[in-house]
Formats: sequence, structure tokens, C-alpha cells
Amino acid sequence: MAFPLQGDDTCQSIAPTPLPEPYWVGFSSSLGRELGIALNESKLPADPLWLSVLSGNALANKEHIFSNPIATAYSGHQFGIWAGQLGDGRAILLGDIGPYEIQLKGSGITRYSRMGDGRAVLRSSIREFLGSEAMHALGVPTSRALAVTGSKKPVMRETLETAAVCTRLAPSFLRVGHFEHFAAARQTERLQQLADYLLDIHYQECRDSDDPYLSLFSAMSRRSAELVAHWQSVGFCHGVLNSDNISVLGLTIDYGPFGMMDRFQMDHICNHSDSQGRYAYHNQPQIMHWNMACLAGGMLPLLEKRYSTEEAQQKLQTALEQFPTQYREAWLQRFRAKLGLLEEHANDFELIENLLQLMHQSRVDFTITFRLFAQVQAQADYQSNPLRDHFIDRQAFDAWMQSYLDRLKLEQRSDLSRQNAILNTNPKFVLRNYLAQHAILLAQQDDFSEIQKLLQILENPYAEQPEHEAYSAPPPKELEDIVLSCSS
Repeated sequence: MAFPLQGDDTCQSIAPTPLPEPYWVGFSSSLGRELGIALNESKLPADPLWLSVLSGNALANKEHIFSNPIATAYSGHQFGIWAGQLGDGRAILLGDIGPYEIQLKGSGITRYSRMGDGRAVLRSSIREFLGSEAMHALGVPTSRALAVTGSKKPVMRETLETAAVCTRLAPSFLRVGHFEHFAAARQTERLQQLADYLLDIHYQECRDSDDPYLSLFSAMSRRSAELVAHWQSVGFCHGVLNSDNISVLGLTIDYGPFGMMDRFQMDHICNHSDSQGRYAYHNQPQIMHWNMACLAGGMLPLLEKRYSTEEAQQKLQTALEQFPTQYREAWLQRFRAKLGLLEEHANDFELIENLLQLMHQSRVDFTITFRLFAQVQAQADYQSNPLRDHFIDRQAFDAWMQSYLDRLKLEQRSDLSRQNAILNTNPKFVLRNYLAQHAILLAQQDDFSEIQKLLQILENPYAEQPEHEAYSAPPPKELEDIVLSCSS
């Protein structure tokens, strides 16, 4: 088993609760092939027992045996408030498959379910399935999703819905909340086992440093800074950046009320439960930094084995203070690439920030706007571009465009080279909320074809795919404000 800790309240050995009369809702054939799963003509697993395994109804088929499924304990801060012990309340880790841990989300009650029913619903399972694979195709570090299976079993949320299980995979599902849990419980030995596992398996480059645990913290913080910069560059809002939802591997995990922005809004909130906007788009870097402070607190006992408390705190604080710089560097690199800029110049930050302010003021479509930069000619007049009509304040945009054209003169790059790079950096297709909602509504009527069609399109987000042009369009006005919540 990949999970490094067993026993006590650390984890519970528990079999999934069977899903009554399961059926396939969605399956990622590309991930299935990567894992070596034999597929039939319908691009579903050839072994019918896979349906049972991925629904929680069996622990073995002809290809794999999962002999010791577990649920794990962790703690965390939710919306900035210490929530104490949490854990896998509806997710059960089956074991390993290839380079991944395989986990069933919605597979029944565990010791950590608190007042929950241990189930996930069809709606949220489809969103996580499509969202995970879409983000992977964009190149964003993320957990993956192999399948969704459904059932007519009723599940009550705000309304009566039906149950589903989402099969998700990651090199590890360890999170900041695991460190917080053992630190709060003063289980330093457990903390050390956890850190040593990460050093041995996932952060081997840190093992031989003068202070491996401090080096480990720095590496985890750096990955998180780079991850949130990547989110910002594709217009992704996570929605629930609680510390228990933050991967220690720098992966996007726990897809809930997430969303890809349509009209750009700096303070966009994708989760209607977030009434204060704590996890709004423009707050994500700051909140990730805050979560790294939670991780530092969780790792403090490890450094106290070597230093005084004051020295340990100072070393972690110094490492933590690198986060804003690391984020800024990663953010600049991402947004330079989106504008087709190879070289680094001092005024690039101001250039990008001014563009984003103009985009915010005009509520332009985030994905379409950056894709259109591939049509800009470096020697053209500042008014001769397809972007101009998208902005309300034409005079301000014209001034910005002239500064951008002046900036392009500093690049030793042809128009064709830059334009191709922009097309390979700025996607044409993203998982817009209205597209996901349409697929969900059809699935709730037992039509799962749109899920597979969307998956196929989103697996090639940078390709033109002219036959699917409609899927690159912004939402109709009546579908611009689809409401999402934490309930799933």
C-alpha cells in the first residue's frame, strides 16, 4: 500500500459500500490505455468486472487485486477556521495501479464521515471526471479521473439526486491536512514517517540536503506557488482552498465547486457558499501562501528535533517568505508565454497587469481573448487587430496595444513562430460551466454520450477542431451565471 502510515486513528481498513446496480457513466479510455487496461470496441474495459471494482462492489478482477482498501484521517482549516479532525469521509483508497494510487470517491461511509452519508452524486462526479482530465490536457498538475459509475440509488442534497462513484488517481493523495493532523495530535513519530516517505518516494532531490525536512517544506511550497500561477494563467478557480484540500505534491485535487472563468473578473467567485470571497480568483495566490503557513506549522515539530523552537520557526518563516517571489516568477513566465513573449524585460509585469485590468473592466472572455493574440501582426497598426472590438474603452486598449507592439519589437522572433507558440499556450477549448451542465442534464436522463464527446474535445484543447467550433463559444447570456456550491 502506498499510504505510509497504518494503525491507531491514522487510517481505517474498510471495504467500499457496494453501489446498487451500477452502470458506466464515463470512462477515460486514454488513461485506461496508459494503465494497461484492455478495452473493448466501445472503449470500455474488456473485463466486465472493472465495472464492479470501480463501483465499490468488488476488490478484484482478472487484472488487479486490491486486498487492503483504506480511508485516512487528516485535519485542516476550512474557510480559515481550524476544523479539527476530518478525513476520507466518502473516499476509499483501493491501492496502487501503475504509478498511481487509485481512490473511489462516493464509495460509502467511513470512520471519518462525521454526519455525512459517504456518497457522491452524479452531478459532482461528472464535473470532477471532466475537470480532472481537462486540466491534465491543459498541462496543469492534477489528480486524474479514470471513470464515473452511476446508480439509481437516491441521495439527498438540496434536492433528491442519484448516487455515483468517481474513480480518481494521483501519485499520492497526501495533503497539508495530514501534516496538520499529526502535528495537532503531537504525534511527531508519525510526522517523521510521513515526511520520510515523501523524501524517499516523491522528493528524492531533498534527501541529501543539509536539512532534508526544511528542504522538503521549501520544495512543497515552491510546487504550490507554481501550481497556483498555472491556475491563474488558465482562468481556473478552485472554489474551496481549505488546507485539507491542498496536495503536498503540488497537484490540483478535490474538485468541488470549481470553474473556468468565462467573462474575466478579478474578484470572480465560483462557489456561492463563499459569501466573503475568500477563495475568489484574485485571492488564490494569497490563500495558497496561507496554506503553506499551515504546512509550516505542521512541520515545525520535525525541525524542533534539530533546532530550538525559535530557530525552527525562523527557518520555516524564511522559507515561507520565498513563496511570493516564486509565485511572481512563475506567473510572469506563464503570462509572457500567453502573449508570445520569450525574453524577460523589466516592464513586463506592468504590461500584463494593465491588460488584465482592461479585461476586467470590459468583462471580456478570458479564454477567447488570449487565443486571439495569435492573430496579432507585430508590424500592424495598433487598431488593426481582432481584439479591439472586445473592449469597451477603445482609447485605453489602443494605448495598451501600442505598448504591446513596441514590446514585440524587442523580440527576435517571427510572427509565425510567435503565433504558433501562442496557439500552443492558450487553449481554444476549456470545460466551461454551461458545457458541463448540459452534459449533466443529459446524463440525468440516462444519455451519457455528451460526456464522452466533451472528454474527446477537451483532451485536445489547443487543436482547432473546426468540427467542434460551437464548444469554444462563450456561454449564452442566460447561462453565464450557473451557481455552484460545496454540496455534492
